[in-house]
Amino acid sequence: MKRKCLLILTILALALILSGCTAGIVTPSTDEAKIKSVINEYFSALNDQNWSKAKGYCIYDSEIYNDVVQLENTVNTYCFPDTCYIVIAIYPTIIDVYINSGILSLSCVYCQINDFSTAGGNNLNNTQSYIMYYHLEKIGNSWKLFEKHT
Repeated sequence: MKRKCLLILTILALALILSGCTAGIVTPSTDEAKIKSVINEYFSALNDQNWSKAKGYCIYDSEIYNDVVQLENTVNTYCFPDTCYIVIAIYPTIIDVYINSGILSLSCVYCQINDFSTAGGNNLNNTQSYIMYYHLEKIGNSWKLFEKHT
């Protein structure tokens, strides 16, 4: 009887210890989670007009990198040190993520884009909604944007 109780207690203790190993904080370690984070952080940086951060999510001199440079130049042309009437408010809804893990690790992200940006003051009256595909490449352990298309 003592042996049976000891065996049951050992099994229960082992079950408690092993179940504790899987609990804890979940970090975005999967490629899909990293890709979604890049998309969301990229648009957050654009909305904040944090150009260097937005460019940091892109492959240097790629189509998307150059789009950020062009947007930055446009905003700087129409904004003055004390006044800027350009509001960037772009919010992606990620619909699906496709990952190709061949020789090059590539991803295509299918997004619904809701664009409330305006250059005319505080009213966000230029609402647009459209579908866009964003392409990313895995460089080292990071995913970087390089092109987009409709």
